[in-house]
Amino acid sequence: MENLSQEELNERIAVLRRFRTLLEQQRAKFAEYLNVLECQEAKISQEDTQSLMNHTELEGQIVSSISSLQKVIIPIRTMYEKERSFYSPEDAVPVETIQKELDSLQQKVIAQNERNRNLLKSHLSQIRQQIDSFKNPYRNAASVYARNSASAGTRIAIEV
Repeated sequence: MENLSQEELNERIAVLRRFRTLLEQQRAKFAEYLNVLECQEAKISQEDTQSLMNHTELEGQIVSSISSLQKVIIPIRTMYEKERSFYSPEDAVPVETIQKELDSLQQKVIAQNERNRNLLKSHLSQIRQQIDSFKNPYRNAASVYARNSASAGTRIAIEV
């Protein structure tokens, strides 16, 4: 390890702390996202469309915040990776632990999202079958207003 000025050391510590904080925030967002997806699965099964729409809007907001966090994390991760050898092992352990937990959460989110998509596809196919099975009782009947009937009046009497 080379000799670092106090300013450089403080800067590296700040980068490490900021990186750790961002990873913790992202981990919390992914945990929230997983919770929303699990609740969404229950709403799909219950066919509760209003709650499903609410969950979908919430999901969009969470994904947006995760994306925003990711934009900040990428450059800080690059700085961290570039200077990783300068950090002591005890400083790097929390970051590595958080990263592993985050990776695990991401895999769970992907799996839950896939389950929800499959459940939605099956419900959509059931709805399509129900729609196809509907019979219109008036399909071949002529409209009352379209008839050209002999019993219909052809004269109008106006008296003053």
